[in-house]
Amino acid sequence: MRYYVNTQAQYNGDHEVHQATGCPTPAAAQHQKDLGDHPNCQSAVRAAKQYYTQTNGCAHCSPTCHTQ
Repeated sequence: MRYYVNTQAQYNGDHEVHQATGCPTPAAAQHQKDLGDHPNCQSAVRAAKQYYTQTNGCAHCSPTCHTQ
């Protein structure tokens, strides 16, 4: 599965990791930083942490990686 991180932080400072296809709440195209293919969202979140220390999985397309 291909993932990207939203380069625009949420109100709480999180940069959300989304699946590249099928997310009902995608980031705007200009705010998507490609993370490549990953076996799961945990791997994608780890990759996103190379760019942003505060990352989180999208509640809609990566719920197992989403923290409250």
